[in-house]
Amino acid sequence: MGLPPPVWTREQVAARILAGETLVIVDNQVVRVPQSWLTAHPGGVLAVLHFVGRDASDEVHAFHSVETLKRMQGYVIGRIQTDGDGWDPLLPPIMSGWVRKPGKDDKMEWYNEAKPLHPSKNFPSVSASEMLLVERDECSSHGPSLADLQHPETPLSIELQMRHSRAYTDLHQRVKDAGLYNTPYIKGYGPEFIRYTLLGTLSAILYMKGWLIPSAFFLGLMWQQLTFFVHDLGHLGVTHNWVVDRLTAIFFADFIGGLSVGWWVNNHNIHHLVTNHPTHDPDIQHLPFFAITPVFFQSLWSTYYKRVLTFDIFAKIFIPLQHKLFYVVLSLARFNLYALSYGYLAKTAFEPRRAIGGRWWWWTEIFCLGLYYCWYIAVLRGCGSWGNILTYLLVSHIAACPVHVQIVLSHFSRSTEDVGVTESFFARQLRTTVDVICSPRIEFIHGGLHLQVTHHLFPRLPRHNLRKASLIVKEHAKELGLEYAEFGFVEGNADVRGVLKSVGDQLKIVGMVADANIQDAIKGS
Repeated sequence: MGLPPPVWTREQVAARILAGETLVIVDNQVVRVPQSWLTAHPGGVLAVLHFVGRDASDEVHAFHSVETLKRMQGYVIGRIQTDGDGWDPLLPPIMSGWVRKPGKDDKMEWYNEAKPLHPSKNFPSVSASEMLLVERDECSSHGPSLADLQHPETPLSIELQMRHSRAYTDLHQRVKDAGLYNTPYIKGYGPEFIRYTLLGTLSAILYMKGWLIPSAFFLGLMWQQLTFFVHDLGHLGVTHNWVVDRLTAIFFADFIGGLSVGWWVNNHNIHHLVTNHPTHDPDIQHLPFFAITPVFFQSLWSTYYKRVLTFDIFAKIFIPLQHKLFYVVLSLARFNLYALSYGYLAKTAFEPRRAIGGRWWWWTEIFCLGLYYCWYIAVLRGCGSWGNILTYLLVSHIAACPVHVQIVLSHFSRSTEDVGVTESFFARQLRTTVDVICSPRIEFIHGGLHLQVTHHLFPRLPRHNLRKASLIVKEHAKELGLEYAEFGFVEGNADVRGVLKSVGDQLKIVGMVADANIQDAIKGS
């Protein structure tokens, strides 16, 4: 037997992080992530960087299989020293604007890409616990200090958050014991594949008969329904095997739908881990078309896109009208997904290979996307006139838009406040996510993902089992005094549009105040 791993203090963990090591706390153990593994992590680099110095036990168990957890033991270098309240988390360097990049001779060096946005008289609504980032005027040559790793004051109790974490562990075990990770292939996916086939067949038959608009409509509906299946595959929620689920996802997402599943997984994992955070969650960073919180008026830095979310003249035009343009923008959202997909593939063309499967996934996506454009362009050319081509293009893409409406309902009306890194995974998902109440008879319209709260707590859970799991989650949430939010589809649409209108109205008020200040200054001069 080997010697027991050393016990690490919070100060020792902080010192190693400042020295450039990537350390994450999992099950009271210090896990060191080598640079080679970090860049090859199947879930993306940011999924790890957002938890440097933090206790990521709940997140790691939610996103990884038992086999992966066992392999992770090979990276354990010690245990943590804590008091009775649990681990007091450090602030991950990326959350204060620090990242590591190759410098001279390809040696990894610290780089300060952004700085925290502090409360000011111009923007007093930013609370002391929030770490929102804006672009730096100039980059610092030195690395972060110990002060940069200290999280801001928060009203949250570490002891209470640890209680939530223990409750989540018990909850997760109940879900496992209930057999809810077992995929219902026949009962669950059987009817769905009949639906996919029916929609595709109808589209093809109508196209051959010259009924182009109905054909495009059913093609769009097929894309919309297949999105839910690809979503399951991206979360490894079907066969739970990375290679099988990824290959299947590439076939349906890239070849049939023209979108990159690799991009979607990279984007979606971050959304799950830092849900509704204005600086970190790409799923709420939609300027100039949408802003679901006034903090976007400050031109925040996006740690995902690595650029400023500029609140420019276009945003000032669109945001006051965003509640009116809501459905118009979402109806065309699929075109934006093309741009994001291909931008991601271009960016990752020369990145190090992923840990599983080498580079085949990238080439397979490129190949299947090429096949997609072969068949879809042939379909468009067969429409005849340019008017018919444009009509078929728009109808097929607009018909697939209900999935975009359904997804934003689950988050746009929820909290976007950063209450600090001490918040538990359980509490954070309940605070930032809401279910859409739906009858079991028509839940296929939502793809079963109207139960977003439970899905966010158990992302690998087959969605056909989410309803049963949600009953267990609601029971635990009630015991802990946490809100399990849900609303009807109509009510949800009204709530989201209400949030959009409220933010737009605040922008108008900011504009009026600025105009008044200018007039006062002119009169004073």
